[in-house]
Amino acid sequence: MKYYNEKIILSLIIIASSAVAFSQTNTEDVDMIQAAFGKEKKALMSEYVKLDADKKDAFWNLYDQYETERKELGKKRIALINKYAENYTSMDDAKTTELIKEMSKISSDYEKLMSSYFAKLSKAAGAKPAAQFYQMEAYLLSVIRVEIMNNIPFIGELDY
Repeated sequence: MKYYNEKIILSLIIIASSAVAFSQTNTEDVDMIQAAFGKEKKALMSEYVKLDADKKDAFWNLYDQYETERKELGKKRIALINKYAENYTSMDDAKTTELIKEMSKISSDYEKLMSSYFAKLSKAAGAKPAAQFYQMEAYLLSVIRVEIMNNIPFIGELDY
């Protein structure tokens, strides 16, 4: 029993400190990417996406707009992680269902945002650079999701 309580407390401290650390800046995902790849996200994207010279400005202006919207979704994800940490030990069926619905909505919102910007970028810079953006963004989002999941306990994992 003592080991169980210590494990819960330690896990919740890790969750809370991770969430606080992420929410302290508006560049939480960018920081995770820089730590994982040694580069800022835009620099990584610019190495991967091949653009014609006459399309660069249009592409990067849209990309910056995308990042502004994506960061708002990132804030929602961090708020959900905080909510998860605060409620972990008291997750009944209703709270668990609400959490999963919110997770699903955020994931869906990310997909909609990426698809929307794929269309915009296709018009501005062509389908191939837009597809490269989409692939890289999907990959980076997956890396971030895995990193988050590696640092928080699964629902019920710490139950005895």
